[in-house]
Amino acid sequence: MPAAPRPRPAAQPAAARPRGRPRKAAEAPRPYHHGALPEALLAAAERVLQRDGIAGLGLRAIAREAQVSHTAPKHHFGDTASLLSQLAAAGFWRLRDAMLQAMAAAPDALGRRNAIGQAYVRFAYDNPALFGLMFRNEIVDVRHPGLAEASTAAMRVMAPTVQGAAAMPPEQALRLTAEEAVRVSAAWAYAHGLATLLIDGRLRGILKATDTFDDAWALAQAALQAMGALLPLAPDAPERSTA
Repeated sequence: MPAAPRPRPAAQPAAARPRGRPRKAAEAPRPYHHGALPEALLAAAERVLQRDGIAGLGLRAIAREAQVSHTAPKHHFGDTASLLSQLAAAGFWRLRDAMLQAMAAAPDALGRRNAIGQAYVRFAYDNPALFGLMFRNEIVDVRHPGLAEASTAAMRVMAPTVQGAAAMPPEQALRLTAEEAVRVSAAWAYAHGLATLLIDGRLRGILKATDTFDDAWALAQAALQAMGALLPLAPDAPERSTA
């Protein structure tokens, strides 16, 4: 008799048959490579400001510069005014630090006042786009808490130094008499106006009329020195400790 045929092995269920490469498990989202997205966005905003001016500042442009999603700036800052207010606040903190550093080596009250005046104008000259943004009330929100804190901190250095004192301690409230308020306003207007003339190139005409100064910055320095004669220190200004 012929041998009985061997039974075939049962076919594997279709689900059990390997087909192609096995699927990879879904990868966890990678962390953002900057590590500090708000700071990266502010740095990107300043680069856009320097390159394209205030007209080029928009959330999408800032996101492109930072190489992040176009929704990232809105997520962290809410709107353009809030982001630019934070950038302006960073400018005021840098201005404050520049004034404190300049006055640290000054030998006396007049030297301190001259030092912060030069630091103010030099900061503006070196950072014209940022300096302009800091005072554009139609673009930034002056009520923004971060901007209000930073601008007040800068004034707490400027106001007492104009009177002949050092910067105020952080815990001391800024209070001025009517005479002090006038003196601070006059000194601020002098330095701010000079900075604006320097940034806008409006001192060139005066430079052409004299052979005394090598450039506009040298003329601005001399003008700052002259402020001492135009606005002498208060005779009874109290001395305060440096913040």
